[in-house]
Amino acid sequence: MQSFEILKRPIITEKSTLLQEQGRYAFEVASHATKLDIESAVEKAFNVKVVKVNTVTMRGKAKRFGPKIRYAKSWKKAIVTLKQGDKITLFEGV
Repeated sequence: MQSFEILKRPIITEKSTLLQEQGRYAFEVASHATKLDIESAVEKAFNVKVVKVNTVTMRGKAKRFGPKIRYAKSWKKAIVTLKQGDKITLFEGV
């Protein structure tokens, strides 16, 4: 599987920018991706060394449209810790 199929997009929020100071980066990933898949995809895409991968499945939130309740799609988030000194330049200045 290609790295662009596993890594969907970076997550750029206030909390994720604070994590970047610690060398941790957040990505939305494919729901079927394993930690090993995510590790190899980040290493291949950004040419860095990954130390640790944490994953979280984010449940879809309920939204009310009149009398009906709809649910947003569930998705998977990965928080990747890089080796000391490595950084992803895509996030710099954000």
